[in-house]
Amino acid sequence: MEKLILIDGNSIIYRAFFAMPPLTNSSGLHTNAVYGFTNMLLRLIQEQQPTHILVAFDAGKETFRHEGYQDYKGGREKTPSELSEQFPLMRELLESFGIAWFELPGYEADDIIGTISKQGEESGREVLVVTGDKDMLQVVSDKVTVALTRKGISEVEPFGPNEIEEKYGLRPLQIIDLKGLMGDASDNIPGVPGIGEKTALKLLHQFGSVEEVLSHTDELKGKMKENLVNHAEDARMSKRLATIFREVPVERSWDDMTFNGLQEETAVPTLRKLEFKSLLERLSFTGTGEAGGSAAPAEPAPELDVTIVDSAAMPALTELLPEIGSLYVEAAGENPHHAELMGMVLSTPDRHFYISPQFLKSGEAESVVAWLGNEKISKRGYDLHRIDLALHWEGISFAGAYFDIQLAAYLLDPTENDQTLSALTAKYGISRLVSDDEVYGKGAKFKVPDDATLSSHLARKSDSIMKIVPLQQAELEKNEMKSLFYELEMPLSRILADMEKQGIAVNREDLTELGKEFESQISRLVLQIYEIAGVEFNLNSPKQLGEILFDKLGLPVIKKTKTGYSTDAEVLEKLAPYNEIVQYILEYRQLAKLQSTYVEGLLKEIRSETGKVHTYFRQTVAATGRLSSQFPNLQNIPIRMEEGRKIRKVFVPSEEGWLILGADYSQIELRVLAHISGDEGLMEAFQHDMDIHTKTAMDVFGVSADQVDANMRRSAKAVNFGIVYGISDYGLSQNLNITRKEAARFIDQYFDAFQGVRKYMDDIVRDAKRDGYVKTLLERRRYLPEINASNFNLRSFAERTAMNTPIQGTAADIIKLAMVLMDEALHTHGLKSRMLLQVHDELVFEVPPEELEAMTKLVPETMEKALQLSVPLKAEVSSGVNWYEAK
Repeated sequence: MEKLILIDGNSIIYRAFFAMPPLTNSSGLHTNAVYGFTNMLLRLIQEQQPTHILVAFDAGKETFRHEGYQDYKGGREKTPSELSEQFPLMRELLESFGIAWFELPGYEADDIIGTISKQGEESGREVLVVTGDKDMLQVVSDKVTVALTRKGISEVEPFGPNEIEEKYGLRPLQIIDLKGLMGDASDNIPGVPGIGEKTALKLLHQFGSVEEVLSHTDELKGKMKENLVNHAEDARMSKRLATIFREVPVERSWDDMTFNGLQEETAVPTLRKLEFKSLLERLSFTGTGEAGGSAAPAEPAPELDVTIVDSAAMPALTELLPEIGSLYVEAAGENPHHAELMGMVLSTPDRHFYISPQFLKSGEAESVVAWLGNEKISKRGYDLHRIDLALHWEGISFAGAYFDIQLAAYLLDPTENDQTLSALTAKYGISRLVSDDEVYGKGAKFKVPDDATLSSHLARKSDSIMKIVPLQQAELEKNEMKSLFYELEMPLSRILADMEKQGIAVNREDLTELGKEFESQISRLVLQIYEIAGVEFNLNSPKQLGEILFDKLGLPVIKKTKTGYSTDAEVLEKLAPYNEIVQYILEYRQLAKLQSTYVEGLLKEIRSETGKVHTYFRQTVAATGRLSSQFPNLQNIPIRMEEGRKIRKVFVPSEEGWLILGADYSQIELRVLAHISGDEGLMEAFQHDMDIHTKTAMDVFGVSADQVDANMRRSAKAVNFGIVYGISDYGLSQNLNITRKEAARFIDQYFDAFQGVRKYMDDIVRDAKRDGYVKTLLERRRYLPEINASNFNLRSFAERTAMNTPIQGTAADIIKLAMVLMDEALHTHGLKSRMLLQVHDELVFEVPPEELEAMTKLVPETMEKALQLSVPLKAEVSSGVNWYEAK
């Protein structure tokens, strides 16, 4: 069967540019967009096996649509020069790949694709359109599938008529009506004011088309009716603009689009010129001049040798255990503490062994269980941390985690959102995995398949892991991240799992009582609010609250939204001086959140068999390297207000008579800043153990220590932390309630006083623009694709991120190092004390009374020697009968 792939060149290359980190070849040419595009193209060739390919481009800014509407696409930013220079490279690469491309003045790529897809459909051929533009869904038919890019361009979501019906409740051609009503900001298509996707879909489900909606406005009410009547012509015009023209005079025959596979003699020189070494490695050539391997295999991926393990197969598996190269464990459920074990595969390079949960726990798989729990045997897998937890709650020990490809992927690019095994397999050009949705079904349709299907699916995953490991090992070596990976992140993964399995005890009775106390305070606040308002209303309705504050009580309007008055926290803070009702509302919101999130939320998370909550620390989420916590999130308990701090009272030791000990770093980010910047003033303050905010106030305001008043110190504190988190005059003006001009002057005074910090900021931005990334002291990288963007806002954000990531990231590395060292120290000293939590810059332990003195000395000593800086690290420790008392 002939199969044609049509690719929207402008859409894909544009998305690739913003999705990929900056990349240049040795001659200085920007190549990140071409690299992303090519990576996706090779994956499509491998997966789809097309007989014909064409890439369509926009020929210029002016199209026939501008004749009727000059503002068409008028709001678009100018294409960054870093992207513009890549279009010629893209066309050169396509030609070297033997792939046709086409553009025609006056028409868009959409129109070219619409025309050729129609021709393909009419001739009975199968067509796949690849684009990032939802408009293309209008060309979908039984023969034409549209694949929309997702997560940059790392995934595509295919749409046929059924998928459009399922997602939108529309036929393909009604997509034009959808755009007619809601418009499209990216193309400056106006649509009808006030009508978004949800409302547009509702109208189309009722009336079917733009024209029918407009002829039935008498059945509608209110503002929506008014807007439809007043903007009827806009809706009709928007529909015309969104309609793909499918009669373009295309000068390409079917034979012109034939794809005969990649030819070595033409493809290789271009890839070498672009310096795409990893893609060259992926493309193994067969000697006939055609690419084989992962990019364009002649045959589908071969079937794997999978054994479903039973009593008879156990001897063979036991004999091969020393040769196992990877394992994969499937466990259903988002929370690994409650995950349902579905199956496991252990793989050698040649054979794969599937073990069902029932057999694993039957007693007949003793050698496998022993292998899993043996810390001296290195294990390679995907998300080994989660595997450890899932197996633990099934009564099976897991140890020896050596290489986790998810963790490696996170280190290699922490800003990549998609670290699924499927995405990694695609990234490294390994045979495509069948999606989990295809195997298990989605949502209510989720079902574990038979062993034959499941074993094959899991074996593919395990096989992919085995192939990815050496590729990532090479990348870690190249990026000088081996130490960070093997000596910090991998050991920490095991430590976190141990902490999570241990859990932290919660006094359920105290938590219930605290909930009653909050309920009483909430009820009292509600009555006070109603009394001042003079009427009862729904406090949780922004609309009703806005009417009370602004219409009834006449408070000044600070900000409006599309639906009315804004009543967000920032607005309420500004309104607080005008009427006491506002302060009561702020307190009500804080208490209501504490009650729902931390009282009711924690009660649900207490595990009945342990009486503890078992949080889940995520290592692969925050781009700075910070850990995050969920199920429940114990890092976000608000401790600036007394009621929030009271939540900590319910966290208690799990052993009678034991104590909770907390230790946190003092101003760790500012100490890191002093070291990285080498600023003499900052270093002097920390080396002499001065109060850093007082020291800053002295230097900025030019006064002595005894002349620094509370306001000066507060201002100095705000700018100190502003520097760490990316300073801006607007942000500082909001924090200090001063004008932007005053804030800007204060920042200038700060940089005059601390010139080493200013130099650091300038140098790090310059280096980031050159390298495309910044690093922590431990070589953790963060890529900044927008650092050279022509868009001011994107560029400014990237510059602020460049300034603060080395500081925050190094601080995150330091507390992780402290955890690894503390774990080692507890074992070395034979202590019973246990590390329970990490909360930002704080570590929490439970300690028997006889070890309190030793731990009070050992913990800060260990934390302070985690990393040698030019200024001392300082950790402060305290203890008590609960977490609240330990602060």
